[in-house]
Amino acid sequence: MVPYTTIELIGASLFLIAIIHTFSTKYFEHLAHVHKRFSGILHLLGEVEVVFGFWAMVLVLFIFGIEGGDIAVNYVDTRNFTEPMFVFVIMVIAGTRPILELSKKIVLLFSNFIPLNKELVIYFLLLSFVPLLGSFITEPAAMTLAALLLSQNYFGSKVSSRFKYATLGVLFVNISIGGTLTPYAAPPILMVSNTWNWDIWYMLANFGWRASIGVLANALIITFLFKKDLAKIVFKDDAKSNVPPLVILIHLFFLINVVYFAHHPSVFMGIFLFFIGFTSAYKHYQNPLIIKEALLVAFFLAGLVVLGGIQGWWITPVLLSMDSSAVYYGATALTALTDNAALTYLGSLVDGLSDEFKLALVSGAVTGGGLTVIANAPNPAGISILRKHFSEKNISPLGLLVAAIPPTLVAIIAFRFL
Repeated sequence: MVPYTTIELIGASLFLIAIIHTFSTKYFEHLAHVHKRFSGILHLLGEVEVVFGFWAMVLVLFIFGIEGGDIAVNYVDTRNFTEPMFVFVIMVIAGTRPILELSKKIVLLFSNFIPLNKELVIYFLLLSFVPLLGSFITEPAAMTLAALLLSQNYFGSKVSSRFKYATLGVLFVNISIGGTLTPYAAPPILMVSNTWNWDIWYMLANFGWRASIGVLANALIITFLFKKDLAKIVFKDDAKSNVPPLVILIHLFFLINVVYFAHHPSVFMGIFLFFIGFTSAYKHYQNPLIIKEALLVAFFLAGLVVLGGIQGWWITPVLLSMDSSAVYYGATALTALTDNAALTYLGSLVDGLSDEFKLALVSGAVTGGGLTVIANAPNPAGISILRKHFSEKNISPLGLLVAAIPPTLVAIIAFRFL
């Protein structure tokens, strides 16, 4: 689509409105409980996963009204929706009972080697080992696993709201930086790894060890700070699993193949349809699939793709006006306002960037990935799974921002001062 100044200005305005709306969802949920007559529409506007999809629809209507239907349809057709589709599929597969039980067994196995309180150790592993595992099974899968296990065992009524928000902040930051050990697991890395020829050895040398230190430090600090809250919790260990090893292996086969073909939606969607057939045939080994939660997250990301696709006219000049040192902190801050994958993608379109600038841009993007729900693609997945444990079933964006600042500072130390 040829850029039109009017549409670009409208797109930027709607993007700003969507960000403000994201920070206001808790208020809409409160109004829905107060004004019963309008509770339906207010609940809809209070769903954080709906926000960007809603305003993306408004943008498309504006393009339709100003430029005509052909240009509006062409704009939507030229967006790349691979990431929303992939996140939907990986969330559903990673959230199945066989995968969750396998993950729980691995975490319990590791916890047996640490001679400390089991609840503290497992909590530490969920916020350290699982985010680092995201470098291999992808960040959306790691987010789904960690959030579901935290939801089942640590987010009950016995713990404080302060504990829940602090855990959420560390989880989001650690997922964002923990997926940088490989070039295919973190969305902002995926956007540039092929263009800039970043392989696994490059990632380990420049990102991996720093990210690992940051993840472990954040997990250690929060475990120590909330050891009293964790003492009130009893981890639910369902030793009597009735899921046969073969079923778990088949689920792993589906998961691995979806990850391997992450860039090919026609392939991984076909694999997913086979997976749906398999789960239907063996319902007695399944919990209900998290189709609704995954679709809402995909809708959120698709809306971000549509709205974000028209923001390059102002984001790119802002980035290019900075040197490699300033761009790190600029990318960290901008990531809170836009998807970090969109940010790095815009950087990959610019020729002649120095290696130092590239490193600063991407490391800044992953550092800021936990600050808001829109900062990193897996964040809406975590929100959709854990929101039921918060007041009025809504997570305050401001509360998340405040909780994510301390672990983000630890990530800054890891990436800029080590």
